[in-house]
Amino acid sequence: MDKQLVWDLPTRLFHWLLVAALSAQYVTAEWLDDAMQWHFWIGYFVIGLIVFRIVWGLVGPAHARFSNFITGPVAVWRYLKTLPDASAPAHVGHNPLGGWFVIIMLACVALQAVSGLFMTDDVFLDGPYRHLSSEPTLQLMNTLHHTVIDILLGVIALHIAAIAFYALYKRQSLTPAMVHGKKTTRTGGISSSRLWRALLIAIVVGVTVYAAIFWLPPAPVDDGFYY
Repeated sequence: MDKQLVWDLPTRLFHWLLVAALSAQYVTAEWLDDAMQWHFWIGYFVIGLIVFRIVWGLVGPAHARFSNFITGPVAVWRYLKTLPDASAPAHVGHNPLGGWFVIIMLACVALQAVSGLFMTDDVFLDGPYRHLSSEPTLQLMNTLHHTVIDILLGVIALHIAAIAFYALYKRQSLTPAMVHGKKTTRTGGISSSRLWRALLIAIVVGVTVYAAIFWLPPAPVDDGFYY
């Protein structure tokens, strides 16, 4: 078996940029004072990352595509039965269970980021869609933003625990492959990261997200009252 490219560069960049962005979001919200503006900006960046990953999951290389790792319950159950077997062969890309963890994490991050568009720091900063929304919508978004984060932290903890389990019990080190992109495998490697396609998608997504946040929402009406 040879070292073959499995994780394309855009997928790896998405992974580590998301790790950095979520870490920064937690720090700016929980540990730092007067960092809410950064919290908002990084949140917008996270929305761009998620939109890119959704598109890349449709048109990226084999192992980045959702069709490659989203399976039915039967496949997940069969895989679960192999977990106690330390010698069970490794999957080239995401295994059936890990594939659903990807979807759950993307959904949680998306809900957290989008609900942030409706938040306020109660002092100077409002999300770009807050002033356009009804009170029931704002209450829903506030509930989501302060509830989904706990679910997301749990999913991240399970993800880290799974990496440790595979490294210590199954002797499958998953993290290095997400750095250099290569795995030791007989078949299943990819020939290209499709960088030009990824760059074009990133530009279109960046412009679209910027427009949706900074251009499209009308400015709030100044009613002359200050609180």
